[in-house]
Formats: sequence, C-alpha cells, structure tokens
Amino acid sequence: MTARILGIGASAGGLAPLEQFLAQVPPHSHMAYVVVQHLDPTHKALLPELLQRVTPMPVREATQGMPIESDCVYVIPPNAEISVVDGLLKLAAPMEPRGLRLPINVLFSSLAIAQGKQAIGVVLSGMGSDGTLGLQAIKAVGGITAAQQPDSAQFDAMPNSAIAANCADIIALPGDLPTRILACVAQASNPGTSGVEAEEPEAEVDSTPLKRILRLLQQQTRHDFSLYKPSTLHRRMERRMAIHEIATLALYADYLQHNPLEIDLLFKEVLIGVTSFFRDAPVWQHLAETTLPELLTQQPREPHLRAWVVGCSTGEEAYSLAMVFTEVLEKLPQAHGVTLQIFASDLSPDAIATARRGHYTADIETSVSAERLARFFSAHENGYHINSNIRDLVLFAQQDVVLDPPFTRLDLISCRNLLIYFDQSLQSRLIPLFHYSLRAGGVLLLGSSETVGRNTQLFAPIQAKLRLYRRQDNTRSGDTRLPVKAFPPLSWIAKELPVPANHSPSQPKDNLQAAADQVLLQVYAPAAVVVNDEGDIVYISGRTGKYLEPAAGKANWNFHAMVREGLRTPIGSALRQAADQREPLQLQGLQVQLPGGGMQSVDITVQALREPTTLRGMTMIVFRDIAQTHAGPASKSKSATAAQRAHAAELQQCQDEIQTLREENRASREELQSANEELQSTNEELQSTNEELTTSKEEMQSMNEELQTINAEMQTKLDDLALAQSDMNNLLNSIEIAILFLDQNLNLRRFTDRASKIISIRESDIGRPLSDLTTTLQYPELNDDALDTLNTLAFSEKQITTTDDRWFTVRIMPYRRLDNVIDGVVITLLDITATKELEQSLRKDLQS
Repeated sequence: MTARILGIGASAGGLAPLEQFLAQVPPHSHMAYVVVQHLDPTHKALLPELLQRVTPMPVREATQGMPIESDCVYVIPPNAEISVVDGLLKLAAPMEPRGLRLPINVLFSSLAIAQGKQAIGVVLSGMGSDGTLGLQAIKAVGGITAAQQPDSAQFDAMPNSAIAANCADIIALPGDLPTRILACVAQASNPGTSGVEAEEPEAEVDSTPLKRILRLLQQQTRHDFSLYKPSTLHRRMERRMAIHEIATLALYADYLQHNPLEIDLLFKEVLIGVTSFFRDAPVWQHLAETTLPELLTQQPREPHLRAWVVGCSTGEEAYSLAMVFTEVLEKLPQAHGVTLQIFASDLSPDAIATARRGHYTADIETSVSAERLARFFSAHENGYHINSNIRDLVLFAQQDVVLDPPFTRLDLISCRNLLIYFDQSLQSRLIPLFHYSLRAGGVLLLGSSETVGRNTQLFAPIQAKLRLYRRQDNTRSGDTRLPVKAFPPLSWIAKELPVPANHSPSQPKDNLQAAADQVLLQVYAPAAVVVNDEGDIVYISGRTGKYLEPAAGKANWNFHAMVREGLRTPIGSALRQAADQREPLQLQGLQVQLPGGGMQSVDITVQALREPTTLRGMTMIVFRDIAQTHAGPASKSKSATAAQRAHAAELQQCQDEIQTLREENRASREELQSANEELQSTNEELQSTNEELTTSKEEMQSMNEELQTINAEMQTKLDDLALAQSDMNNLLNSIEIAILFLDQNLNLRRFTDRASKIISIRESDIGRPLSDLTTTLQYPELNDDALDTLNTLAFSEKQITTTDDRWFTVRIMPYRRLDNVIDGVVITLLDITATKELEQSLRKDLQS
C-alpha cells in the first residue's frame, strides 16, 4: 500500500519553520514527507543535511523515479519541479522562466490527483502566493490543508494567501502543526469515534444538535439544508470535527455557536462538489448524436437554444455542453443562425468564481481529447484556459435552486448528481419545478443514480439508462400549479421563529412569502411581481415569461433589466409616481412583443405596498392580458378613443420627459466619448508598462526568495563554523603547547596563548612576517628553516635554548589543508627545560 504523503511548501524564511515542523514529527508516523522550497537553480542546496540534524528520519534529496517510503523525508533538488505519480517521485525541468515558477502548486496538485482525500498539504513562511492553488486542489478532493500562523512567519505572504483563499483547515505554529495533523488523521481514520453516527441516526434529522447546526447555517448563509440527506451532512461535518478534534456533534454545535467563521467553512465544506469534463461518455455521445440535433431541427424553432446546468460546481459540465453544441452545430447547416445560451448556477460562490475564470489544471487531459484541447483550450500557466468563444456561451450565477426563482423557457436542463444529496420530499418539489421551466418538448438530464420518481406524468424517458427525459405536455390542469406551490419550499426553521407577545394569535406570519401570497390571492389573480425600492425582484407569481426575460451577461434580477421592450419606459415612470400616492396606477392598452413574434395588449397595475409590515416600501406590478375581441368597428373605435383620451396627457408627459433625458444623455455621451478616447490611449500605455513591471517584480521576488534561502543556509553554516572555531581555540589553549601557524609567505596566521610567552606577539601582529617578530629563542636560523620546510616539505626538529636558560624542542612541519594543498607551515615549541636539567644532573652523577 502506498504511504500517505504530506507535502510541505516553504520559501523565504522557511528553513527555521521546516526544522521546527520536522523536529516535532514522531519517527514512526507512518507517513512520508516531501519538502519543496524555492531554491537557486545554480546553487547546490544544503537543505537535506541541515534538516537531517533535527529529525531521526532519513532525509534524502529526491531523484527521478525514487520510490516513496514511510517515515522518510524527501527534499526537492535545485532547478526542478517535483510531483508524485503512482507512489514514485517524478522530477521535471521547470516550464516557466526563473522568477515565475510555482513548484509548491505542482507538488500539491499532484498529491490531490494521486492521493485524493488522503493528501495533506502544509504551507510555511514565504513571499508570494505559491501553494494556494495547490491547497485548493487538495481541499477540493477532501484532503487536509494547513498553514503556518502568519505572525510566526518571517515572511507571511504565502500563509496569508492560503488563509485568505479559505483553503487552510489548520492554522498553527510550525511546531504545533504535526500534532494537529496527526490527530486529525487518527480521528478521520476512525469516524466512529466522532460520535456523529452513534448520536445522530440517519432517520433522526430533527435531533437537537443537528437542528442547531442547520439553524446556524441558515441564519448566517440564508440557505436551508434541512432537506439534505442526513448521511451527506454527517460526512461533511465529520471532517470539520476531525480538524478541530471535536468528539461529538453537540460539542461541534457549541463550537459553531461561538465561531461564526467556522460556519462559513462548514458551508463551503457541504458544498464541495465533484465534477469533470464529459463525465459519463455515453451520455455526451447521445446528446451529440441525437438529442441536440433534434432540438436544433425541430419546428417551430426558436432562434435561441436555452439550457440550464443546475449545480454546475466549477463549470466543467457547462463548458462540456457548450463544446458539444459547437460541434453539433457545424454538422447541421440547416441549423445555421441558432445560438446557445447556457445558464449555469451553483450555491457556492467559490465554485462560480472558479468557473468564470475558466482555468483548469493539466490533468483534464485525461477527460478531454487532444483534438478538443487544441480547439477549445489554450495552454496557460501549468494548465489550460477555456477559449473565449466557448466562455461567451455560458452565463454563471450563484443561485439556490431550492430558494431562488428558476430560469424559464428552457430547451434543456442538466441536473446531474445533485438530487442525490436531497431527501425525497425536496426531490418531489424540484422535478415539477424543472417541468415548469422547460418549453414544450424540452429535455431533462439527470445523474446516473437519479430518476424523476413518481412524476411520470411530467416526464417521459428518452433513454432511461442514460437518465434522459422529455417534458410531457398532456398534464392535468391541476398539475400546472405544482411548480408554484413547490417554490420556494417552506423551511422548518422559519416555523420555529418566536412570535412577539404583542401579536395576536390570529395574525398571519410576518414573512415575505406569506404576506405576498395573501395580497395576491385576495386581490389579484394574474401574473405579478413584487420589487423593492431599488427595482430588484423579490417575488414572482404566475407565468411572467411574456413580460420578463433574463438579461444577457451576468445574472441580474433587477426588474428594469428584465422587463421587455415596450413596457420598460411606461412602467418605470409609473413606479416613480406610485411611490408618492396610495392609490394604484393603471396602465392600459400597452403593447408587448411576444417571444414568438406576435403582439399582445396588456393592462398593468402598479401599487406601492404599505401593509403588511414585511412588504412596506415595496411595489407590486400586476399584468393582465387583454383578450382579443371581435366587436364591430364602431365599438372598437369608441373603446380606443376613450382609452386614448384617458391617457393622452399622461403619455405626452412621458414623451416630453423621455425627449429631455435623451438630449441630456446625448450631450453627456459626446463629452464622455472624447474623454474616454484619451483615457483609453493612456490606459493601454499604462497597461503595457504595468505588465512589464509585474514581470520584473515577480522575477525579482523569486530571486529574492532564493537568496533568502541561500542566506539562511549560509548563516547556519557560519554558526557551525563559529562553533568549530571556538572548539579549536579551546583545544589549542588547553594543551599548553606553543604553536605558530604561518601562511605561504611566512606571515603569522594564528598562535596559541603559550606561544606569546616565548615570542613577543599579540593579536595585532596577525599578518606580520616571522622575521619581524622578537623572540627569546637563540635560533637565528628559524626563518630560514621555516622557508626550507615550505619549499621541500621536509620535517625539521631542533633543540634550542632561550636567553633565560630554558630549552625548547622546535618542530617545523608543512600546513596541509583538507584538499591536500600546502598552505604554510606549523611551528610547535615544546618546553624540555626540566628534561635537560635532569639530563645534566644524571651526567654529573655519572662523572662523580
């Protein structure tokens, strides 16, 4: 079994936290550690030997194809990128120029692919943002991510970048990170200890701890997860509990109560989705060969083919649909002129942001053919970027399919592997909603584990095995109200909101939906919308497709952007007037062009709402179609004349206001056009300069990080050398032997304290020639003998007296360096006075 791998990324200032981290790793953690640091590509790294001093685990510099073993540390070599493939270390030459390389992202991304939820990534001190994208990849597959506490880092840019991107599960000091990670791994490997499953059986959705957690989620994010499957919620919560070492769901609910940030992290955890390009190949083959050609060629045909990808996650499925449509359109010349508009929605703002960027890692090569990669993508920054012609076909929007208004007049809905997270009651509400959103003959695509359930009267299978269904139009009249009743669902959390004591029991609930429904059902039957003071739609009743349509571009639910041409101007004027009066305004006989090309007469009522309290400050707009009558010419003329008289003054006033606004707008536009041209030219110059400066800054930053790393390594070596020098000085002084070290020019290089008592030298004499030194030795040939030893490498030893009648053995030998180079001489002076005196005493005794 492949060892579990922990990747560590560091840059400038990273040596100290790396040492602190590895020093706290137990020698038998049953994991492998891969270290990536920004290194100078031209300089031999000292990192392996420096890290070996702080850990008993073997530290090795990685080589191509090296197998990964547990309880070992592997260090990236200079001028390389390292990745993990099939349990082996793979090295590659960097693709980007020096200064733009992101080796930490490369390692983390490979870990996410190779190990999935077993992957672990840690970001330590460093400049820039390397490692953030890699941590996001690990987090997306359910792995563990960690970052050094920024205030403990010498350079906090890399940890701060990871934390700002919300992709760091654990934030702690480097020395505390191993304990936290290993505890998380141990708890995650034994989910039974979390107490979630034992305390919260799947059937008991309303148990108190889970209810508290879901209430906190709804209060902070407005999204209701009460109808999600409990098993799904439990799995997501277990991971967060393991990270924080929380044993039970009740304790985790308490933790959420006092940590609002954790609520946001849990929200993102619940929304983690799994998707890929062209997932389930037979489905896409059927779409390309049968379903899309049928939609494109059916009669009568709309000029726009509209599709909705529900729960689009990071956008792969929406872009897959756009690519298949482009390919199909080329094969059907009779469909020329038809365009595709894909609405892709998801609850996660992070997933939508990723989808809008359209940038994907290089591993999409496994799911996207080389032909499609070349045609629809451009290679960019260790991955691929979707081309603009495909990107322009998709409109991404953050949307809650349970709570927000749906897209309508659709030809295709793709909702794959989303319903499996919902319970049966919510699934039964969404299927009618999809039926309501589709045009006649529209197609519904579900995931491989999903069906329409009992709603067979709404959808008929096209290919049941592929989960393709066609909208049925022969539903009973009562069924047409199903989507409206199912949207939005009634939240059990809203039911528990306390009622103020001063409210009478019979007073209706003070919430937006109940209040709007009460007014609409009592007074108005036709289609209607409720807008706030900014014109944003907050509620829709009935079918409003004749009068409203989503605007192109970013999703926008503003009424003024959605209302059709012909109604925008008179309704806009009426909204301004209605705000100042209590009586409703009546607009009669307005003409609106229908999607099919015909014209429809419509009466519109605009009324500012003041009761109940929830609707105060909002305005209701009600649409009533005018039925086409077949009365005689005289009756028609009389009716038209009465209507014209009633509104002539009002229309004239509106036209005058419009004309004034147009003139003011024209003058402003001319002035702005001139200024805009000048600013555009300046902006292009500044943009070019900014790009050059950005490139230079990134290169300088990377080189600075490399120099910081080298400096840290050199500083460590200097500390070692200083310690070695101190040891040597203490050793030489402790043996009490006079020693002189001379260089190749016989200049003094070093001496011991004992030598200063024989030869008159002090620290300031370092560098002076031997011949200039004053000595008590009666040895005038000392300089010549030293020079002879330097030239001949011959060992010299003589017994010499001093002026104070002491005897010394003077030894002269070559100074040989570690690299076997002669670099001077060493002179040792050993005091033999006592030996000489004993010798003389013995001689006297013998003579006597």
